[in-house]
Amino acid sequence: MSVRVARERFEELVAAAMDGLPPWVLERLENVDVLVEDRNPPGERLLFGRYEGIPLTRRGAGYFGVLPDRITLFRDTIQAASRDEDALRLLVRDTVVHEVAHFFGISDERLEELGRG
Repeated sequence: MSVRVARERFEELVAAAMDGLPPWVLERLENVDVLVEDRNPPGERLLFGRYEGIPLTRRGAGYFGVLPDRITLFRDTIQAASRDEDALRLLVRDTVVHEVAHFFGISDERLEELGRG
């Protein structure tokens, strides 16, 4: 069984997850857009989120004038994996944390080691 919420409610959950990040994380999130897409890209059925951009650890003195990095959450997949709104809220939060970790240069392998994969 999965839960379905209006897009507006889903975006509220994403905003709450972002607001719930520690202040030191929020202070460092520069040039990053957080987006919600209804569906995953073709061929990627089980994707909850994606980070696209230049991780903070790879930004050097020449980093300026670039388009914002993107963190995208895929609503249909996250909802399908959630049995109720509490589970949905937790999965949204975990997905936000996971993708923000990529912004900080933390790999999927390291996240697995940390139990956050």
